[in-house]
Amino acid sequence: MTATTNELAKTLADLVDRDLTFMHICGTHEAAIARTGLRSVLPPGLKIVMGPGCPVCITPQGEIDAALELAAKGYTIATYGDLLRVPGTKGSLESCGGDVRVVQGVHKAVEIAEKTGKETVFISVGFETTAPTVAAAILAKPPENFSILSCHRLVPPAMKWLLEQGEATLHGFILPGHVCTVAGYREYEQFPVPQVVAGFEAEDILLGLIMLVRQVRAGEHRVENAYPRAVCRDGNEKARRMMYEVFEPCDVEWRGFPVIPGSGLRLKEEFSQFDAQKKFGIEFAHVSKHTACICDKVLRGISQPSDCRLFGKGCTPRIPVGPCMVSHEGACRIWHTYHMKKA
Repeated sequence: MTATTNELAKTLADLVDRDLTFMHICGTHEAAIARTGLRSVLPPGLKIVMGPGCPVCITPQGEIDAALELAAKGYTIATYGDLLRVPGTKGSLESCGGDVRVVQGVHKAVEIAEKTGKETVFISVGFETTAPTVAAAILAKPPENFSILSCHRLVPPAMKWLLEQGEATLHGFILPGHVCTVAGYREYEQFPVPQVVAGFEAEDILLGLIMLVRQVRAGEHRVENAYPRAVCRDGNEKARRMMYEVFEPCDVEWRGFPVIPGSGLRLKEEFSQFDAQKKFGIEFAHVSKHTACICDKVLRGISQPSDCRLFGKGCTPRIPVGPCMVSHEGACRIWHTYHMKKA
């Protein structure tokens, strides 16, 4: 811990006068908190819980099964590495035996389609952060043998669900810095709770917590920006414009959540030739959970990874039972990496 970190931690301790629970919605925030041991310097009564901030983790099993079905049909599947070992009903993309290729972005998937001439499907996951890059690729008119399986999600509708239906008592949110860099934070102003956009250093997060506590003590609720070096209220207007030129909101299921209205992104009709669901007649089926994994509860902020009886035993990064142990942004993988115990 640096001198600045210690000073901020002391300021935070002096401010906290009641039990408070704040939720972040970003896997990178969880990684930063765990890596720096930040929970160890928080004052008693102040708790940070994780929410649905890992795009791989909130991708429901039905969408993984759809990707496996496409691989079984002999199509080339391009995907981010984090998605490779997420379990489906019958194995994972890593174990399916199909032509599955790890790419760093949608542009690499387009290159594969161009070079091979084979039907190539990009498993397009991510929040508002990655959707604009996919939109840009679609607007650039990729080859006819390229398509995407759109598994994108929007953060504000999930926050609305958590506030209206969630089980956790939340006093405020640390907003996702990466998402807000693209989308801005105007949409979050609708929520009547304290919110702060925070960066990813220990000092950024502590500053965000101080600002949240001050709002609670003052009986106020607004969105404050503790990450102005990267985020502004309206975000990246060009990126948002491209995203909504290609995509439109739709109702989708999240892992651990029911169908959340307006929380997904699907291709507009004029780009339907690049929609793998329509092109190949693929459906996203609801799949009920049949394991002791509690990823669903971790994603809703009502449990922590070490509450799971499988954590570090039957479920490890090498042999994951649930998605939160797979992705580098998954809470279980992060806690396992940094040897976290009960906070």
